[in-house]
Amino acid sequence: MLFVRPRDPEREVWDGRRAGVEGAKSEYEADAAFKIEEFREKLGDLLNGTKHLYYRVGEDAELDDMVIKQIARMRALGRRGVHAPESITDPGTILHEMRLIKTDEEIAVMSRAADITAEAHREAMMSARPGMNEYEIEALVEYVFRRNGAAAPAYTSIVGGGANATVLHYVNNNATLRDGDLLLVDAGAEYETYAADITRTFPVNGRFTKPQAEVYELVLEAQLAAIEMVKPGVTIDELHNRSVEILTAGMVRLGLLEGQPAKLIEEETYKRFYMHRLGHFLGMDVHDVGRYQLDGQSRRVEAGMVLTIEPGLYIADGAEGAPDKYRGIGVRIEDDVLVTADGNRVLTHAAPKQIEEIEQLMAQAKG
Repeated sequence: MLFVRPRDPEREVWDGRRAGVEGAKSEYEADAAFKIEEFREKLGDLLNGTKHLYYRVGEDAELDDMVIKQIARMRALGRRGVHAPESITDPGTILHEMRLIKTDEEIAVMSRAADITAEAHREAMMSARPGMNEYEIEALVEYVFRRNGAAAPAYTSIVGGGANATVLHYVNNNATLRDGDLLLVDAGAEYETYAADITRTFPVNGRFTKPQAEVYELVLEAQLAAIEMVKPGVTIDELHNRSVEILTAGMVRLGLLEGQPAKLIEEETYKRFYMHRLGHFLGMDVHDVGRYQLDGQSRRVEAGMVLTIEPGLYIADGAEGAPDKYRGIGVRIEDDVLVTADGNRVLTHAAPKQIEEIEQLMAQAKG
């Protein structure tokens, strides 16, 4: 049952066509439809005799007030045979779990979103040149999204060159790309309401320097190890902790940290350069719904879930104690991973991430 705005030819001239009451049934397959103005008067009839009301409190204060006052009126009329709901249940508890496990149809749509996004990242690699602006790469990426039928970016694109890549949520995207810098692009397409989410980091001039390659290969090692672990039964924490172990040991080798890796992990010293979690659920939202803990314990992944695997290292220009050669280097590598019955499938495999693949693609683009 839907309550909708009625057709209004005068408003539709300004704001576009409305489906209206009839369209709600013919186009959106509602069993019944009414004008939105009728909602208040019909609310009492809808609630009367209902034992459980599924309603998400806190999303709309005006609607909350309307529902609460209606229930109060119904309670006052109990002697007349009016029965208010006995309980209010948050439907998110149910709906979020339904969204967490993807159907075959949803997986097909998400695979298409991933393919579109991977194409955009390849185009970014082939087009990047010293002297370009970050926003030119952003525009190119989002053009490829739209060219392939995606409605829009699934989130605000991050295009950070040089030290800008060490800012996790950098969105200014207005700096000049410099020869010798890395470029981090975190961008995903929204296709038929489902999101993709890919991050790739590559050299603006097409060739990694030795220090850049050392940081990059460490992040890639952590990412590949975590992806290999993804299968039904592994916990979210186990995946994250594996990335922490590899990155911390690697940071000691590179001279970014000093001490025993186990002690550095215990004291969370690694968070100087790896300050976020390994990933998140993906679906209709880029940070999709679903609980990461159940009964106080880290959740075990199940077949049909899609999650991102995105370790990173962020060594700011002013990072105290970091070797000079690594300062200003930010690397994140992110893929979208479907949990299958016997393992996993990387939906975003078409976006290159091995150093050799990236350099070869960029060299070919330059002719």
